Amino acid sequence: MPVNKAFSELERAAVYRAIAERRDVRRGFLSRPLPDELLQRLLAAAHSAPSVGLMQPSRFIVIRDLAKRRAVHDIFKEANAKAAAIYEGAQGDQYAALKLEGILEAPQNICIVCDTQNERGHKLGRQTMPETAAYSTVCAVQNLWLAARAEEVGVGWVSILDPIRLRAILEIPDHILPVAYLCIGYVDQFASEPELERSGWEKRVPLETTVCYDVYSEGSKS
Repeated sequence: MPVNKAFSELERAAVYRAIAERRDVRRGFLSRPLPDELLQRLLAAAHSAPSVGLMQPSRFIVIRDLAKRRAVHDIFKEANAKAAAIYEGAQGDQYAALKLEGILEAPQNICIVCDTQNERGHKLGRQTMPETAAYSTVCAVQNLWLAARAEEVGVGWVSILDPIRLRAILEIPDHILPVAYLCIGYVDQFASEPELERSGWEKRVPLETTVCYDVYSEGSKS
């Protein structure tokens, strides 16, 4: 099949800009729901993600019902209280001050799950690494996140949740793996740097400390 024409310089720059300016958004969500056509574009971007054996295991639960979101928020509050107990002193105070979710502020949430037993793809690539099914769904999450940033839509990943209770609320079958619970919506602004970096919780490491060649080595620069 013919190859599409090369990306222009501006198009390439837009891709790298979306990557660099993607943020895990926890605050500043606007109450206006996303238009259905925009939501469908974002879901289509996620659905277009690479998947092992072309199995396409990702499924998308769009949650707009306030009662459902309140139930999920209750799970977060309990899990967050347990997580907060791990930290002590100044770090505990810092943790308590962090804004870690926007479940109720965002007008819609999306739970992205993985059908790990999906027979599509005839198990190609999964005999030795079955976890690649879940990795495929993580790729779908990233696709949605980058497309959302390009559309000026904020996305926040909430991982402080009890997956068993989340399954019950969203009626997720046992063979379906919850991968990402996302808060998604228009926001008042995008931060210039990640919130955890801005708050002093953690700093990014330089690229050169993460790259090694031919064999693994800690903190290699060569």
